[in-house]
Amino acid sequence: MANSPYVLNVDESNFQREVIERSRDVPVVVDFWAAWCGPCRALAPMLERLIDERQGQVILAKVNVDENPYLAQAFRVEGIPAVKAIRDGKIVAQFEGLIPEPHLAEFLDRLLPSPAQAEATQAAALEASNPTEAARLYARALSKDPNYPPAILGMARIRLNTGEIDEAEYLANKVPPGGEHGAEADRIRAIVALKKLGGDLAERQRQAEADPENPQRLFEWGQALAAAGDYPKALEVLYAAAERDREMARGPVKELMVQIFHVIGQRSDLAEEYRDKLRRVMY
Repeated sequence: MANSPYVLNVDESNFQREVIERSRDVPVVVDFWAAWCGPCRALAPMLERLIDERQGQVILAKVNVDENPYLAQAFRVEGIPAVKAIRDGKIVAQFEGLIPEPHLAEFLDRLLPSPAQAEATQAAALEASNPTEAARLYARALSKDPNYPPAILGMARIRLNTGEIDEAEYLANKVPPGGEHGAEADRIRAIVALKKLGGDLAERQRQAEADPENPQRLFEWGQALAAAGDYPKALEVLYAAAERDREMARGPVKELMVQIFHVIGQRSDLAEEYRDKLRRVMY
């Protein structure tokens, strides 16, 4: 399988790109081997053929341990062949030594996406360009696994974009807390809470600009901006309100900014900037 597009020779210079980064899109099986290793030579053709049969659903990265000792050390390879499956940058399965072909095939098949995962992956790629088709695919994924978090969250995002905020909130509440899925559910709930603030944006802006030193008017404009999804401008206006009223800065302005930080990312540059600005005003 020397010419297979699914079998790569990887070394220390490209391991991060070809294994770690690629594993965020597709599982990558890393085969630690050496030319002098008999079991390695026996395993390789079976592994390469089985990988090729799966037509890109899983990638094989071959690492020569003699030429890449630091990689072998980093992955604590003590005996070869050592095979480690990487998904999302983490080892999710592994074995050492030569195993029978049926067991090897089973090992690879456990890495393949479930039917729900396959549908949800296709849907995610279409969310921005074709939300109608994305919704159809997410619905199909949920028909196969009603509790699959990526499909639930994808459908929630689509419902947000179509203004069905109650349905989006209902879907987000179905996702268990914790981890990246829980964080995304929190983000969706924060967007829903901001959208529920509502307010006539043009009227709120007119009132604030007519009385620019009035912190309550500025706060109300910031609320309407947040509800409309203009988070950078909302933070700018809310900070202006905080500068004019320290008590408001410690109360409603802080609470609303924290909700916005959930949406834009707690560690985003914008969140860090306004967190520091608000802290200086408050204290």
